[in-house]
Formats: sequence, C-alpha cells, structure tokens
Amino acid sequence: MHQFRRGKLTDYGVHLREKQKVKHYYGVLERQFRGYFDRASRARGNTGDVLMTLLERRLDNVVHRLGFGLSRNQARQLINHGHITVNGGRVDVPSYQTRAGDVIHVKNRKKSLQVVLANLAENTPEVPDFLTLVEGPIPSGRVNRLPEGTDVSIPIQAQLIIELCSK
Repeated sequence: MHQFRRGKLTDYGVHLREKQKVKHYYGVLERQFRGYFDRASRARGNTGDVLMTLLERRLDNVVHRLGFGLSRNQARQLINHGHITVNGGRVDVPSYQTRAGDVIHVKNRKKSLQVVLANLAENTPEVPDFLTLVEGPIPSGRVNRLPEGTDVSIPIQAQLIIELCSK
C-alpha cells in the first residue's frame, strides 16, 4: 500500500555517511577512529590531511597496499598470525603506525611465503608513491616517506568528517 520513499539526505546524513565510508574502508571501529581524530586535531596542519595520513600509515593498510594481502582483512590476519616483520622485528598489531624508512618483510617461512607469493601472483598491486615494493624470493616493502592527503586511494571529503567530529 504505502511505498517507502527515501528523501534527500540531510547535512548530518551526508557527514555521517562520509565518516562511515572511511571507517569501513580502513576497518576501524568508532573508539579507534575517535582516537585518530583526537591525535589529528592536536597535530599541526590540516586536520583532515593529518587524519587520513594516520589511517594510511596503519600497518594493515601498508601491507594491503604493497599487495601482500588481497584485502585489508587478509592483511590484518597476516599481521596477527606473525607472518609480517617490521625492521626485522615481529609486529602483530595491525594498527601499528609505520614511519618513514620502515622496512616491511614477509617472514622466511614456507607458510608465510606461500600465502604472500600467491597473493602477489594473483593480483599485481598498484603501489603508491610513498611505498616501494621489492619483489624477489622473499618479498619486502619500504615506506619511503609519510603519506600525504593526495595518497589516499578512496575519493572522500575529509572536511565533512572533521565538521562532524568537531561537534
């Protein structure tokens, strides 16, 4: 009888949708996102660019962007299971903040190499400028510089997120 008709999104709805898109894309929950926003608002510079830089620097994102994991969820699992090392040390925290100069290696174990080499063979990654992929018998990657606002791979309007979170 009655049709459900969606009306035009309100300003709040547009802002919220943008925030939810970023949270879903990076696999971050509300409490973590709030922490990233607080750090970004205290830092110098454009808060939106700093926020996106913090999210791009996450280890699970870097592992995914290097092509070691086909998705961010798979990259998180590789990190949690200890298949990835940073600067020669085991890091099993997906939210680890990488720094410029960090070297990300795949552990020299049969299972680790098997998964990552299969992922690299299946999907040739588009590695962004701030990362370098070194292919070989043991794949590795390097963080050349900190990512900038232009290195974000999804089309978002960070200003809308900042306006929503600043309320």
